[in-house]
Amino acid sequence: MVEFIMAGYSRLGKRLFVVGVAVLLALNVYTFFVAYPETYTLTPGINTSGSVLAKDFSAYYVSAWRLWNNPAQIYTVGAIGGGEPYIQPHPQTYKYLPSFSLMLSPLLLLDYQQALIVFDVFQFLLLPIMAFLLYHLLEKKGLVATFVVTIIALLLPSPAPNKGFSVIYYWQWGEGQAKVLITFLLLLSFYFGSRGKPYLSGIALALGFFDPRFGLLALPLFVMYNRRSLKAAALSAVVTLVVSNLMLLYPGLALGFFGMVWASGVTTPLYYYAFIPFFTLISLMVINYRELAEALDFRAPKRKF
Repeated sequence: MVEFIMAGYSRLGKRLFVVGVAVLLALNVYTFFVAYPETYTLTPGINTSGSVLAKDFSAYYVSAWRLWNNPAQIYTVGAIGGGEPYIQPHPQTYKYLPSFSLMLSPLLLLDYQQALIVFDVFQFLLLPIMAFLLYHLLEKKGLVATFVVTIIALLLPSPAPNKGFSVIYYWQWGEGQAKVLITFLLLLSFYFGSRGKPYLSGIALALGFFDPRFGLLALPLFVMYNRRSLKAAALSAVVTLVVSNLMLLYPGLALGFFGMVWASGVTTPLYYYAFIPFFTLISLMVINYRELAEALDFRAPKRKF
């Protein structure tokens, strides 16, 4: 009888979760459409200096073009000509590992504006999958805790005039940013780890490591979810990270990368859209603090006498 009641409660919880996710997606759809005109306009964006800038996506698109046409210049600031895509007033500076440029290469089949919209739509389609991943990662923590983290990941409610229901997601879509993709890859890594698939978990982490700030922040959770097969997961992550960034061996590319890191990478603040992976990871750490403490306890076992 008790098992039957608990099974019914579980089914009800799933239905409530699905309804809640549908509401979050609807609110984010509205925010997406509010942000859509922003993708076409030259504005200062979130830059407080008032300078008119191209969208953040311009850095991704041009870096992908340079990867195949002029690799040594991936991290060069501004336009370099030579047939590269023309973006007004100039493309933004690329601040990620070159593996991300490789991942975005298929978008070069489209022109810049089309590629930006497709990238946004692709990331939006990842949101329900992220909800699925979070449900299975947190189902033992209760419906309330699971839904709170899902709200953070799928919307981060912060309504503002002309910004929809989330300022964070408004700029994510308006700038063609990649923070949903990062969040998805890191959650996918945790999901594979929790399902006893360390090699896939390592691959997903390495792919999501293109912005090293969030890859490093995700490491404690990666250890926790892979604590039973950590060596295999770590090996997979390292090999994938190295192989996907072998282009750093190209003359001048590594020098450009480290120059970018010291010139602007380490000083880049957490802009609005960066809160998507940041708060999602932090909330997972808070909810799993006991499991994290156990997984990260590397003290030598006490000897018994």
